[in-house]
Amino acid sequence: MTYNILIAGVGGQGTLLASKLMGVVFMNKGYDLKVSEVHGMSQRGGSVVTYVRFGDKVASTVIEKGEADMVLSFELLESARWLPYLKKDGVLISNTQKINPMPVITGQAQYPEDIAEKLRATGVRLHTVDALSLAEKAGSAKSVNVVLLGVAAKYLGMEREAWENAIRSTVPPKTVEINLAAFAAGYTL
Repeated sequence: MTYNILIAGVGGQGTLLASKLMGVVFMNKGYDLKVSEVHGMSQRGGSVVTYVRFGDKVASTVIEKGEADMVLSFELLESARWLPYLKKDGVLISNTQKINPMPVITGQAQYPEDIAEKLRATGVRLHTVDALSLAEKAGSAKSVNVVLLGVAAKYLGMEREAWENAIRSTVPPKTVEINLAAFAAGYTL
């Protein structure tokens, strides 16, 4: 059996670090693992997506539409953009933060209203999190990714210690305590 996680965000939000931390945990647990990073215009605040697949034997790095067991979205509009990739019984975990894409910034479009409500109306299992507030309370707005990782870890049912060990071994030493606090904030929701 293979478990598929699609991580979606905007350039600079830490989607790649989140996938790296997941990879460390899953490898330490003895799973076969494939991670594929698909970059959009990440340097310009564009959409970034990473596929994380783990299980007994994983053949491909790609997640097709309708195959993701979990979509972990770092921004609300990205949740809507990547929803077609979620399985019918999958879970969508989304940060409530809104980051204006370039068409909104230039005035060519408006940021869609009521995205969370529209997502819920589709029947999707949606768990929204104000990860930015939790990250700021943990000590850094940059730790939104680790707050969301804490929420995802709880859904995945793996013990907290494995994730904390991955954080300690992966993030820069000066950010370990903030990232541990951010992870705990998400995990204990």
